[in-house]
Amino acid sequence: MTLPMANYAGGCLCGAVRFEVNGPLTDLHACHCSQCRRQSGHFPVAASARLSEFVLTETRGLKWYRSSETARRGFCAECGSFLFWDGGNDEMNINVGSLDPPTGLKLAGHIFVDDKADYYEITDDLPKFAGFDKPITG
Repeated sequence: MTLPMANYAGGCLCGAVRFEVNGPLTDLHACHCSQCRRQSGHFPVAASARLSEFVLTETRGLKWYRSSETARRGFCAECGSFLFWDGGNDEMNINVGSLDPPTGLKLAGHIFVDDKADYYEITDDLPKFAGFDKPITG
């Protein structure tokens, strides 16, 4: 079976985990939830791909951490790179900083703004959501 040419490729810092996305990504959102901040050290920017279009091409360093009853987070056990998370649905949520450039992608908004840390402000004019999909108005 020949896979279509990847729309995106990416991986960890040391190359022990590599992946491809053979399809489109959703809009990019900065996630300000405490779990993402703790794992990444700040807030990550992520996009989702269909699981059927997400292909792991190198898994030598891949480890999974179960962060909740429904989600697991994939990272490289060799270099520590935080790469993606699987929420148990038909999507893989990819930290776009792990994608090979150029991506041609742009940030679309902010999620879990009600949970953001106190040491920074969100000052852009992009849409902001209290949780995953509850808009903040005013």
